[in-house]
Amino acid sequence: MKLVLASGSATRRALLAAAGLDFEVRPAAIDEGAVKRGARAEGVSADDTAVLLAEMKAMRVARAVPDAIVIGADQLLVCEERWFDKPATMAEARSHLLALRGRTHMLVTAVLCQRGGDRLWTHIARPRLTMRAFSDGFLDDYLAREGHALLSSVGAYRLEGLGVQLFDTVAGDHSSVLGLPLLPLLGFLRQTGAIVA
Repeated sequence: MKLVLASGSATRRALLAAAGLDFEVRPAAIDEGAVKRGARAEGVSADDTAVLLAEMKAMRVARAVPDAIVIGADQLLVCEERWFDKPATMAEARSHLLALRGRTHMLVTAVLCQRGGDRLWTHIARPRLTMRAFSDGFLDDYLAREGHALLSSVGAYRLEGLGVQLFDTVAGDHSSVLGLPLLPLLGFLRQTGAIVA
Protein backbone atom coordinates (compact mmCIF):
# COMPACT_ATOMS: atom_id res chain seq x y z
CA MET A 1 0.00 0.00 0.00
CA LYS A 2 1.37 3.41 -0.96
CA LEU A 3 2.46 5.64 1.93
CA VAL A 4 2.85 9.40 1.63
CA LEU A 5 4.33 11.75 4.22
CA ALA A 6 2.56 15.12 4.08
CA SER A 7 5.45 16.98 5.65
CA GLY A 8 8.61 18.74 4.56
CA SER A 9 10.31 17.89 7.87
CA ALA A 10 13.72 16.32 7.28
CA THR A 11 13.53 14.76 10.76
CA ARG A 12 10.19 13.05 10.12
CA ARG A 13 11.48 11.83 6.77
CA ALA A 14 14.62 10.45 8.43
CA LEU A 15 12.61 8.65 11.14
CA LEU A 16 10.42 6.87 8.57
CA ALA A 17 13.39 6.03 6.37
CA ALA A 18 15.40 4.66 9.31
CA ALA A 19 12.42 2.42 10.17
CA GLY A 20 12.66 0.92 6.68
CA LEU A 21 9.41 2.31 5.26
CA ASP A 22 8.94 2.85 1.55
CA PHE A 23 7.16 6.18 1.20
CA GLU A 24 6.82 9.32 -0.87
CA VAL A 25 7.18 12.85 0.47
CA ARG A 26 4.63 15.50 -0.51
CA PRO A 27 4.83 18.55 1.76
CA ALA A 28 1.49 20.30 2.30
CA ALA A 29 1.64 24.08 2.35
CA ILE A 30 -0.67 25.51 4.97
CA ASP A 31 -0.42 28.70 7.03
CA GLU A 32 0.30 27.08 10.37
CA GLY A 33 0.70 30.41 12.15
CA ALA A 34 -2.74 31.59 11.07
CA VAL A 35 -4.33 28.28 12.10
CA LYS A 36 -2.68 28.44 15.53
CA ARG A 37 -3.71 32.07 16.07
CA GLY A 38 -7.29 31.28 15.09
CA ALA A 39 -7.37 28.24 17.36
CA ARG A 40 -6.03 30.23 20.32
CA ALA A 41 -8.58 33.00 19.71
CA GLU A 42 -11.39 30.40 19.72
CA GLY A 43 -10.11 28.65 22.85
CA VAL A 44 -9.18 25.42 21.05
CA SER A 45 -6.85 23.20 23.09
CA ALA A 46 -3.26 22.51 22.11
CA ASP A 47 -4.14 18.83 21.54
CA ASP A 48 -6.98 19.66 19.18
CA THR A 49 -4.90 22.27 17.37
CA ALA A 50 -2.05 19.83 16.75
CA VAL A 51 -4.54 17.28 15.38
CA LEU A 52 -6.21 19.95 13.24
CA LEU A 53 -2.88 20.93 11.69
CA ALA A 54 -1.92 17.29 11.06
CA GLU A 55 -5.32 16.68 9.49
CA MET A 56 -5.15 19.76 7.26
CA LYS A 57 -1.80 18.61 5.91
CA ALA A 58 -2.98 15.04 5.34
CA MET A 59 -6.26 16.07 3.72
CA ARG A 60 -4.56 18.45 1.32
CA VAL A 61 -2.23 15.71 0.09
CA ALA A 62 -4.90 12.96 0.18
CA ARG A 63 -6.89 14.81 -2.48
CA ALA A 64 -4.02 14.27 -4.92
CA VAL A 65 -3.35 10.63 -3.96
CA PRO A 66 -6.73 9.28 -2.76
CA ASP A 67 -5.65 5.62 -2.69
CA ALA A 68 -2.59 6.19 -0.52
CA ILE A 69 -2.34 6.30 3.25
CA VAL A 70 -1.23 9.86 3.92
CA ILE A 71 0.63 10.61 7.14
CA GLY A 72 0.13 14.09 8.57
CA ALA A 73 1.92 15.29 11.70
CA ASP A 74 2.33 18.43 13.73
CA GLN A 75 3.85 19.52 17.00
CA LEU A 76 3.12 22.37 19.41
CA LEU A 77 5.39 23.48 22.23
CA VAL A 78 3.45 24.60 25.30
CA CYS A 79 5.09 26.19 28.34
CA GLU A 80 3.00 27.67 31.14
CA GLU A 81 0.02 28.29 28.81
CA ARG A 82 2.20 29.94 26.14
CA TRP A 83 2.42 28.35 22.69
CA PHE A 84 5.73 28.66 20.90
CA ASP A 85 6.21 28.74 17.12
CA LYS A 86 9.37 28.17 15.14
CA PRO A 87 11.52 31.27 15.61
CA ALA A 88 11.74 33.54 12.57
CA THR A 89 15.12 35.07 13.50
CA MET A 90 18.12 34.24 15.64
CA ALA A 91 17.06 36.98 18.07
CA GLU A 92 13.71 35.24 18.44
CA ALA A 93 15.47 31.89 18.94
CA ARG A 94 17.44 33.45 21.80
CA SER A 95 14.23 34.85 23.29
CA HIS A 96 12.52 31.44 23.11
CA LEU A 97 15.41 29.69 24.81
CA LEU A 98 15.56 32.30 27.57
CA ALA A 99 11.81 31.87 28.15
CA LEU A 100 12.21 28.08 28.38
CA ARG A 101 15.41 28.12 30.50
CA GLY A 102 14.89 26.43 33.87
CA ARG A 103 11.28 25.46 33.03
CA THR A 104 9.38 22.35 31.98
CA HIS A 105 7.50 22.38 28.70
CA MET A 106 5.37 19.91 26.77
CA LEU A 107 5.57 18.95 23.12
CA VAL A 108 2.06 18.12 21.92
CA THR A 109 2.85 15.81 19.00
CA ALA A 110 0.00 14.64 16.77
CA VAL A 111 0.11 12.10 13.95
CA LEU A 112 -2.83 11.25 11.73
CA CYS A 113 -3.40 8.86 8.83
CA GLN A 114 -5.84 9.70 6.08
CA ARG A 115 -7.02 7.89 2.95
CA GLY A 116 -9.04 9.98 0.53
CA GLY A 117 -11.70 11.73 2.60
CA ASP A 118 -11.49 9.30 5.53
CA ARG A 119 -9.49 9.81 8.69
CA LEU A 120 -8.20 6.36 9.57
CA TRP A 121 -6.30 6.91 12.80
CA THR A 122 -5.00 9.59 15.15
CA HIS A 123 -2.50 9.57 17.99
CA ILE A 124 -1.24 12.29 20.34
CA ALA A 125 1.95 12.07 22.40
CA ARG A 126 2.89 14.59 25.09
CA PRO A 127 6.59 14.38 25.99
CA ARG A 128 7.69 16.67 28.82
CA LEU A 129 11.13 18.27 28.79
CA THR A 130 12.86 20.30 31.48
CA MET A 131 15.55 22.73 30.41
CA ARG A 132 18.40 23.26 32.78
CA ALA A 133 19.35 26.72 34.01
CA PHE A 134 22.15 27.08 31.45
CA SER A 135 24.46 30.09 31.53
CA ASP A 136 24.33 33.03 29.14
CA GLY A 137 27.77 31.95 27.93
CA PHE A 138 26.46 28.49 27.04
CA LEU A 139 23.52 30.08 25.22
CA ASP A 140 25.82 32.33 23.19
CA ASP A 141 28.00 29.37 22.20
CA TYR A 142 24.98 27.18 21.43
CA LEU A 143 23.40 29.78 19.13
CA ALA A 144 26.70 30.38 17.35
CA ARG A 145 27.33 26.67 16.78
CA GLU A 146 23.81 25.68 15.75
CA GLY A 147 23.08 28.81 13.71
CA HIS A 148 20.12 29.11 11.40
CA ALA A 149 19.31 25.39 11.66
CA LEU A 150 17.47 26.34 14.87
CA LEU A 151 14.92 28.31 12.88
CA SER A 152 13.40 25.09 11.57
CA SER A 153 12.63 23.77 15.04
CA VAL A 154 9.87 24.72 17.44
CA GLY A 155 11.57 25.80 20.66
CA ALA A 156 14.81 26.60 18.83
CA TYR A 157 16.50 23.34 19.69
CA ARG A 158 17.32 20.03 18.06
CA LEU A 159 17.48 17.27 20.63
CA GLU A 160 19.25 15.02 18.13
CA GLY A 161 22.29 17.32 18.22
CA LEU A 162 23.91 19.86 20.51
CA GLY A 163 20.46 20.79 21.82
CA VAL A 164 20.52 17.74 24.09
CA GLN A 165 22.86 19.76 26.34
CA LEU A 166 20.03 22.21 27.09
CA PHE A 167 18.12 19.65 29.16
CA ASP A 168 18.04 18.17 32.63
CA THR A 169 15.27 15.65 31.93
CA VAL A 170 13.26 14.33 29.00
CA ALA A 171 10.16 12.23 29.70
CA GLY A 172 8.64 10.62 26.65
CA ASP A 173 9.39 8.68 23.51
CA HIS A 174 12.38 10.05 21.59
CA SER A 175 10.66 9.97 18.20
CA SER A 176 7.71 11.90 19.66
CA VAL A 177 10.12 14.57 20.88
CA LEU A 178 11.50 14.73 17.35
CA GLY A 179 8.01 15.26 15.91
CA LEU A 180 6.58 11.85 14.97
CA PRO A 181 5.29 9.20 17.43
CA LEU A 182 6.89 6.40 15.44
CA LEU A 183 6.03 3.27 17.45
CA PRO A 184 2.26 3.93 17.57
CA LEU A 185 2.34 4.83 13.86
CA LEU A 186 4.15 1.61 12.95
CA GLY A 187 1.65 -0.35 15.03
CA PHE A 188 -1.25 1.18 13.12
CA LEU A 189 0.38 0.55 9.74
CA ARG A 190 0.95 -3.11 10.66
CA GLN A 191 -2.69 -3.49 11.73
CA THR A 192 -3.93 -2.16 8.40
CA GLY A 193 -1.54 -4.26 6.34
CA ALA A 194 0.27 -1.21 5.00
CA ILE A 195 3.54 -2.72 6.23
CA VAL A 196 4.42 -6.32 6.98
CA ALA A 197 3.42 -7.49 10.46
